[in-house]
Amino acid sequence: MRLYSGKVQNIATDVVRALMADKSIEVESPREVEADVKAVLDQYLSTEREVNERAKDVLERTGRPQAEYQRVRKLAADEKGIKIGDETLDYLLDQVVEMFGYSHHVEEIWVEDVELRRKMAPVFKKYMSADDEVETEIRAQLRHVREGTSQWDVEYARVREAVMRKRGL
Repeated sequence: MRLYSGKVQNIATDVVRALMADKSIEVESPREVEADVKAVLDQYLSTEREVNERAKDVLERTGRPQAEYQRVRKLAADEKGIKIGDETLDYLLDQVVEMFGYSHHVEEIWVEDVELRRKMAPVFKKYMSADDEVETEIRAQLRHVREGTSQWDVEYARVREAVMRKRGL
């Protein structure tokens, strides 16, 4: 699962609406709370970009093969204090729950943290699961190219850009 910048506002809006609808949180200004959630998600995306750049730089400087990218990326993420890959969803849910506790715009939280996480998870999954679908579509278009080659890297980037644009991600 992956967080896309184009879906951040939708996630923030849907999370706040869902939690207000079942009276899990009490807010005076939903827009301000949405902005708080959006800020948390935007910060994650910014840090993730830094991690990706750091991983690319390390591979380039050390001459390591591209196959080590994920391992180096994980190490860079650990240095920055964020979670990536399969741990992304849990990390983001924790960050948003923590933000609710500190936000001046959240008047009252009526449920336990674990309940907040349980109620927010379907919203996040709805918008973050697009990654699996995108990957499937990309690989279907690249059946004729051998994975791991430089041609694969170039074609993968080109096709991914087209698929993402088509899906509004």
